Amino acid sequence: MPIFVVQEHHASHLHWDFRFEHEGKLKSWAIPKEPSNRVGEKRLAIQVEDHDLEWANFEGVIPEGEYGAGRVSIWDKGSCELLLYDPSDKIELIIEGRRLKGRFVLLRFKRAGEKMFLFFKARE
Repeated sequence: MPIFVVQEHHASHLHWDFRFEHEGKLKSWAIPKEPSNRVGEKRLAIQVEDHDLEWANFEGVIPEGEYGAGRVSIWDKGSCELLLYDPSDKIELIIEGRRLKGRFVLLRFKRAGEKMFLFFKARE
């Protein structure tokens, strides 16, 4: 079963990195506000570069002067099932973690650029 991870990242600005396994990599988004497990409560999600699968277990400090410098801790982790993968429009997953559980959606903003999405829990 593919995995997902949410890492709390105390970089220049506190944010949460949402990542899920797809085709041997971790597809990744930076979310400025803590992800919500409440249906329909939307969060901005900015797509960032894919990460290697090993990154899913990383907790520690990225040294000053390096990209993403700051403390990283695992906020949530578990398995996921990809229901729909159309990164030009919409991505849907079933997430089973300690904190996040259920069907979640990444919905791309059509006019705001290809890296801007909304992340939210959908009705079952």
